[in-house]
Amino acid sequence: MLRLVLPKGSLEQATLELFEAADIPVRRGSDRDYHGRIDDPRVEKVSILRPQEIPRYLEEGFFDLGITGRDWIEETGARVERVATLSYSKRQTGPVRIVLAVARENPANRPEDLPQGVRVSTEYPNLTRRYFESLGIDARIFLSYGATEAKVPEIVDAIVDVTETGGTLVRHGMKIIGTILESYTELVACPASYRDQAKRKAMEELAILLQGAVAARGRVLLKLNVAEEKLPGVLAVLPAMKAPTVSPLATKGYMAVETVVEKAGINTLIPVLKERGAEDILEIPLSKIVP
Repeated sequence: MLRLVLPKGSLEQATLELFEAADIPVRRGSDRDYHGRIDDPRVEKVSILRPQEIPRYLEEGFFDLGITGRDWIEETGARVERVATLSYSKRQTGPVRIVLAVARENPANRPEDLPQGVRVSTEYPNLTRRYFESLGIDARIFLSYGATEAKVPEIVDAIVDVTETGGTLVRHGMKIIGTILESYTELVACPASYRDQAKRKAMEELAILLQGAVAARGRVLLKLNVAEEKLPGVLAVLPAMKAPTVSPLATKGYMAVETVVEKAGINTLIPVLKERGAEDILEIPLSKIVP
């Protein structure tokens, strides 16, 4: 039913892993194939293309549903319908940033410090142009096809580039002086397809699966038993999405407790729970969390 397009490049592996976790894995003959399939009646075909192109292809109706970054939606100005925000990137769960950076020795410490006629290299010419226009700075913008940071300071004075942590820019002797945009990965649709009731229902069902897989990342199910008199002490240190589930065991005087917790910190939480009387502690991985 749905013609689906997924991003090639830096987001490719993370996206395929997300679909696998959502139980809608993409099957391809090889890692180099630009087409694949999903064994799901809601998906007719799968293509894997550069994320820069995806918003326009969706706008034109070549595909019904796709995944790309908010940065490319804003850069292209394509009219698409946002179905869901998927909080993942190449290496982390937070957004990436589109930033303005200069050489470390450059005296500018904020965008407003840059002079008229500043030379800027970027893969985002439209975003960059609009940004400098909003600052009232006349910028000379040079389209970059990669290795953008290597062009400072011999060719350009500044760059506008994407970063997750800023570490790569620092290693190349640069400093960030402004953030233009925070960009999450977006599940977006062709407007005409989104108006089709059957297709929209299929899109929303896939979005539930994908968002559930994102929500489960970095979380585990923790189950334990505890004597009833020690239950308050355990609950006092036990995190939960809403509240822990507590139920009596067949053994009188004992309670079973389960909750979802962040994987980070579990190594310090379990010893504390033991000190407070928790027994039979189980840590169970999760594949989806659907509110």
